[in-house]
Amino acid sequence: MRDVSIAGVGSTSFGKLPDRGIVELATDACREALADSGIPHERVQALYLGNFVGERLADQGALAPIVARRLGLDGIPATKVEAACASGGIALRHGYLTVTAGIHDVVLVAGVEKMTDIPTGDVTAALATAGDEGLEMRTGLTFPGAFAMVMQAHMARYGTSREQIAAVSVKNHDNGAANPKAQFRKPTTIEEVVSSRFVAEPLRLFDCPPITDGAAAAVVCTAEIASQHTNRGVRILASGQGSGPVALSGMDDLTSFPATVRAASEAFGQARIAPGDVDVAEVHDCFTIAELVATEDLGLLPRGDGGHAAESGETAVNGRLPVNPSGGLIAKGHPVGASGVGQIYDLALQLRGEAANQVDGARIGLAHSMGGCGAAAAVHILAHD
Repeated sequence: MRDVSIAGVGSTSFGKLPDRGIVELATDACREALADSGIPHERVQALYLGNFVGERLADQGALAPIVARRLGLDGIPATKVEAACASGGIALRHGYLTVTAGIHDVVLVAGVEKMTDIPTGDVTAALATAGDEGLEMRTGLTFPGAFAMVMQAHMARYGTSREQIAAVSVKNHDNGAANPKAQFRKPTTIEEVVSSRFVAEPLRLFDCPPITDGAAAAVVCTAEIASQHTNRGVRILASGQGSGPVALSGMDDLTSFPATVRAASEAFGQARIAPGDVDVAEVHDCFTIAELVATEDLGLLPRGDGGHAAESGETAVNGRLPVNPSGGLIAKGHPVGASGVGQIYDLALQLRGEAANQVDGARIGLAHSMGGCGAAAAVHILAHD
């Protein structure tokens, strides 16, 4: 098993990008990552591209080989990875595994989604394909409805208050306001969150991420090659992946996603560190309640403490455990196939000391992406090289 580094990263802005198609978004992020790495594109031996609903929302399949050809990478293995909203995170895992195993020396990883050209109802229907169609989704359940039930369960079990959950949105919007690539750049308040319109009770509009266009990319290679081209490399200490029930009816506990727990256990075991060693985390806040559950499933906080930590400022940029300093999916935006690689982009900047919301002394970062309502999860642990 070879040491693996991220030599370079790139990202488009996240938001409504009407003048750029899905292929252009992906190639722009990839070119930025390659330029950032200093590694000639001719050395790239494979491409892994995360995408969830390109066929439905952008009328484009076969994205990986199209992007590879546009980049001048003709003939290399080019693979699309689909795992709902964890597509980008799991694409990174595939790239990491091939490098650490000695199959490839330099791999390009990307994630992309184009969502804003389509009516909201069509986007909602496309995203719902990450649920179990036969058991639940054909009854009309949507992911806001599913996470509304998760919120109710967390509030009932742990006494988490509506205001504590709203504090996640306030924190992430504050962080997004300082992130030049974020979709939402305006702070909000507890009062605005809890009085915004209902989406699925008790979930309100400001508990949800926006519909987003965007792409992100990373150059993954051996640590030796990275050191030859850059002094700003970031080491991948570990990569974990897990799966869990696709339907809520298959979950034993609505306040915990087994896929995240399994992926985290694998990653921490591989990295040989404890959750308390993490300096900064980017976690999958597809809704406010999802951030609280993620911090607890990852072992970053004790069960039931997520709400208190958000309310007290413990997870703020200047808190004990900064969570989603990028603004998270809620403020930065959620181009579903790209979000997992976008987290890697933000953590790489943090560990290089170059982030907009820089966490002082950040040396170990954790990225967590999740697909569906716990169907799949990926956890990566990065360190300053």
